Amino acid sequence: MPMTYKHDVLIIGGGAAGLSLALRIADQCSVAIISKGPSKDGSTYFAQGGMSAVLSEHDSFKSHIEDTLRVGGALSDRETVEFTVKHGPENIRWMQELGVPFSSDIFKSGKQLHLTREGGHSHRRVVHAADATGKAMSDTLENHARQHHNITLCEHHLAVDLITTEKQGYTDTENRCIGAYIFNKNNNHVETFQARHVVLATGGASKVYLYTSNPDGSTGDGIAMAWRAGCSVSNMEFNQFHPTCLYHPEAKSFLISEAIRGEGGKLLLPDGKQFMRKFDERGELAPRDIVARAIDHEMKRLGASCLYLDISHRSPAFIASHFPTIHKRCLKYGIDITKEPIPIVPAAHYTCGGINTDLKGRTDINNLYAIGETAHTGLHGSNRMASNSLLECLVFAQSAAKDISSQLDKTHKFPKISNWDESRVTDSDEDVVISHNWDELRRFMWDYVGIVRTNKRLERAMHRASLLQQEINDYYSNFRISNDLIELRNLTLVAELIIRSAMIRKESRGLHYSLDYPEADDASIAKNTVLKPEHKSIKEKIKIIK
Repeated sequence: MPMTYKHDVLIIGGGAAGLSLALRIADQCSVAIISKGPSKDGSTYFAQGGMSAVLSEHDSFKSHIEDTLRVGGALSDRETVEFTVKHGPENIRWMQELGVPFSSDIFKSGKQLHLTREGGHSHRRVVHAADATGKAMSDTLENHARQHHNITLCEHHLAVDLITTEKQGYTDTENRCIGAYIFNKNNNHVETFQARHVVLATGGASKVYLYTSNPDGSTGDGIAMAWRAGCSVSNMEFNQFHPTCLYHPEAKSFLISEAIRGEGGKLLLPDGKQFMRKFDERGELAPRDIVARAIDHEMKRLGASCLYLDISHRSPAFIASHFPTIHKRCLKYGIDITKEPIPIVPAAHYTCGGINTDLKGRTDINNLYAIGETAHTGLHGSNRMASNSLLECLVFAQSAAKDISSQLDKTHKFPKISNWDESRVTDSDEDVVISHNWDELRRFMWDYVGIVRTNKRLERAMHRASLLQQEINDYYSNFRISNDLIELRNLTLVAELIIRSAMIRKESRGLHYSLDYPEADDASIAKNTVLKPEHKSIKEKIKIIK
């Protein structure tokens, strides 16, 4: 018999956004957190650089706001930027109260947080815990969540789809989200989780690309589920590629923090020459999109498999104290960063677009919220400034928690929900279809919808994405679901949204660079790319490109 669970708030995702929202609201209601694996498998845990906030007397809200707007390429929403920046310091203080061990310096006047500087920032304003900020935040939040009597942490669970009153056939009320179907990987059964409020905190979709700095779970689940439920999305064409991931056959997806460049690290060609000043007067401290394109350009020009990042001119003691995680990991692969440069390549890193929300995290569907990387709040515009992502997670978790708290006394009773039906499916005998399609998707997205794009590449990608969707949907309809099938289904849908958005934007702006439209078109194109569900057939989707 399928299991059904009921909670006041269902949070899908156990990173900084989901955990912090849970802690802010759990004293008032019951909370379930759905996590694909251990919370340590999420993107938060691997964040190295830190979280930006105005904490220095030499800095100002105005400066942080203007930096963010400038990097966002005329697409960041000023109201959202101001809201986020002004709530930054109080969220840092909240994290300190929880016990996050941020790095600090001792002065005659007392102990102060150590602030570093990263690309796009005009001041030192990045709070960090050495070079493992995400781990420190994740561990602290998780420890508090596990100790709270009103929080149930469901690890090794994967959301399949959202449940709405419209899908359940209720026509006497406005459409609202009332839960989700959840695949329990511990027993391979789909269970029903009912909730008065549902929060998507599922992270981004960088796993859609062949090379990524993200963990395996970054498969765009929240974006895909929200789209299927009827939510609109924006700016899916803006995929941030981190300029510096470790290039080593055994390293998989190890990120080399931007903080290394913030502390004087130099990008080098294979012959040891610097090159960034050719592309931007800010050199190594230019925004990530510019640095990533510069590295991509030089690699292709030279036919090089990688370039290099050098911090060896700083003292070994400085490097060991500021970048202990990177130092240790590189030593594991035979690279001593105190003596030699680090081989690096760009990799997909952050999804700037996502599910449309307001300043309270509310989506197009009643009682459904989206926070963190899965959401489009208007903060990042066409390019995310370094270390604004953890800031966004905490600020919008706080904002959504306040809104949910104000609604708890007004919430509806639990309506009757149909359980997951597996009566007409069988076990798959062709799992090779999943592995083959997974590989094909990530390869053509890297080749055709990567750092540099063209009309022809996008047309090819749309054609392949449409065919893959048809094949995967047929497979999904006939066989019992699995973890890989759920993620592949979501990734293929997100790939289509990325491609469609990129085809609409007839200019180059921020993270979207097209050889066919190399200039920005401020007169007519400086606006968001908004997509609304139309439920087109596969044939209709293919017609879009013709």
